[in-house]
Amino acid sequence: MLMGRYLAVALAIFGAAAQAAPAKSPTAAQLADRTWQTLPTEAYKGKRDDIHFADARTGFYGTGAGDLFRTDDGGRSWTKVWSRKGTFIRALGFVDAKHGFMGNVGDYYPGVTDRVPLYETKDGGASWAPVDLGGVIVEGICAIDVLRIRSIYQGELRDSAVIHAAGRVGGPAKLLRSVDGGRTWSYLDLSAHAGMILDVKFIDARTGFVFAGSNSDIKDSEALILKTTNGGRTWRPVYRSGRKLENSWKGSFVNARTGFATVQTYDPERTQQVIVRTTNGGETWRELPLVSDAKARQFGIGFATEQVGWVGTAAGGFETRDGGRTWKPAPIAKAANKIRVKAADGTPMIVAIGTEVQALSTPSTP
Repeated sequence: MLMGRYLAVALAIFGAAAQAAPAKSPTAAQLADRTWQTLPTEAYKGKRDDIHFADARTGFYGTGAGDLFRTDDGGRSWTKVWSRKGTFIRALGFVDAKHGFMGNVGDYYPGVTDRVPLYETKDGGASWAPVDLGGVIVEGICAIDVLRIRSIYQGELRDSAVIHAAGRVGGPAKLLRSVDGGRTWSYLDLSAHAGMILDVKFIDARTGFVFAGSNSDIKDSEALILKTTNGGRTWRPVYRSGRKLENSWKGSFVNARTGFATVQTYDPERTQQVIVRTTNGGETWRELPLVSDAKARQFGIGFATEQVGWVGTAAGGFETRDGGRTWKPAPIAKAANKIRVKAADGTPMIVAIGTEVQALSTPSTP
């Protein structure tokens, strides 16, 4: 059900909400002992776009062929739990092992006939139902962000989630928002600010970012990051690349002040690839060189600490251990579109999905 734009009661909830306490992240020294391992999955031609673990054992990934897979043993084995021809599973976001959301990119890609942008499951992925958007047209979803919070309601402390679903590649730029775990939704058309949205990330219920392109046509698009501090009512640009044929594909925040994003370029003459970093809560972003290689078009990015992180590109993966200042090749498969560093319950769990599904594991992990 689509609710009206930002009721006063919703703003009251924001004021009382607090993000659930995260689990302790691994240190840089602990990460140094881990290696990337490819998980056993069904063969798939091309890149897969998203993976999300609800906890240390329960995870899901989807494909552009409309297949959804689930693991109950931390990725050692996977079972196809849902399939629909004509659906392109672009994004996943789970509140817990039972409750989650799935984004369909829509008819931007050939062969995609499903016009439902957002699905919801309440039984661990066995069945999915379209989210009721009250007649609002959203062409497709490229990213889902789930922020688990605790809020005070009539003197009781309750667990809930603030959920955002955004899209899409090629436009238009639209955002769905729920402040009550997906029971009701509000809608924001950001076409006045961006041409397309590729990713969304909120660091608290009011402060968030969309990673975007300035134009729906990539030939006229510059990489763009927008920020809100009032739950999406208003947005302002905090980074713009100033170069055509670019967008900001994915973002990753380590904490409320430190974040990173990929800058994806389609300029065949541009060899220097750059990422961007903020250390002041997204107010300003600085470009950092990744690699000089025209073939290394960027996709996903994930940072486990302020110093240690990874980027997926069409040429393979890269790793930094100094906050993005220097990079070296990493054994991450090509086109890693999403790199996640935590499960939905806050458990540290570093996984990547692209042409393969991989996990950063200790040597003893099967």
